[in-house]
Amino acid sequence: MIEAHQLTKRYGEKTAVDRLDFTVKPGSVTGFLGPNGAGKSTTMRMIVGLDAPTDGSVSVNGRRYAQHSAPLQEVGALLEAKSIHPGRTAFNHLMAQAHTHGIPRRRVDEVIELTGLQSVARKRAGAFSLGMGQRLGIAAALLGDPATIMLDEPVNGLDPEGVRWIRNLLVGLAAEGRTVFVSSHLMSEMALVADHLIVVGRGRLLADTTVEELVRQSGGDTVKVASSDPGRLRELLAAPGVGITGRSGSEELLVTGVTAREIGLKAAEHGIALFELSSRQVSLEEAFMELTRDAVEYHGTTGPGLTGTTDPLAGADPATTSGPLTTTGPDTPGRAA
Repeated sequence: MIEAHQLTKRYGEKTAVDRLDFTVKPGSVTGFLGPNGAGKSTTMRMIVGLDAPTDGSVSVNGRRYAQHSAPLQEVGALLEAKSIHPGRTAFNHLMAQAHTHGIPRRRVDEVIELTGLQSVARKRAGAFSLGMGQRLGIAAALLGDPATIMLDEPVNGLDPEGVRWIRNLLVGLAAEGRTVFVSSHLMSEMALVADHLIVVGRGRLLADTTVEELVRQSGGDTVKVASSDPGRLRELLAAPGVGITGRSGSEELLVTGVTAREIGLKAAEHGIALFELSSRQVSLEEAFMELTRDAVEYHGTTGPGLTGTTDPLAGADPATTSGPLTTTGPDTPGRAA
């Protein structure tokens, strides 16, 4: 378990992390989301003692990271995959870490096999692609068989098979009762693996909630219905918890809080002809963008010759593009996915 209480980090006049309170519980995958510059990496560095908090505290399994006598067996972390001696082989890199904690060689062999590094285990890590470097970093994070695993952008540089492997690994670790804390910008992956979300922006907590609740708060399922009598249909559908919008004079209504099936049955019961009835669910990416729109520090333009009024990637698969709620195969060389 990871617990942060009023966790704060300032660099001069810049507040990178601002009084964060959150708990990452065992038995689930918790996604750590936020725009660039939101304070995610700084928070993770404070969790494992690489940065000291200015104020507040953060603990892993009830203690500060530095207080654990065998930290690799408490929390395994991947923050920067290339933080390895380039002249060492993958095997020797892992053995050097294992010696510091009395971890046997058989465990090194186990994590090499688990991460698909058998064919390159005796090669120098400095020549690894970004994807193979990620696998080595994950092997190091799992070396101590820790109860808590913390990974920063674990799918960076991995090919599709590697992405699926990571996905299954995270879910499997959580199913074993471990605490799994994962930072990623790939909303499609978070939607598939995360049970809970912690969202930050400009160093502050924006949401501590489930994927389902965040999506629901952003509109959830919206039904588009076009009918012969939108005014009458609006009256029939009006009820607590139901939202209905539509332009005056238009046949179309956008309805939330009621299913397409229920709308169709209600219309049929009252003899209202329907010309269109379609459902659309808000994606996690859309909900995230809505929540963090005022917390984005770095804004790009669409480039010379473009008006900037439309998004040329709108509707594309996000996996191929790059106050709080209470509620194995070759990898891509040298670049992130």
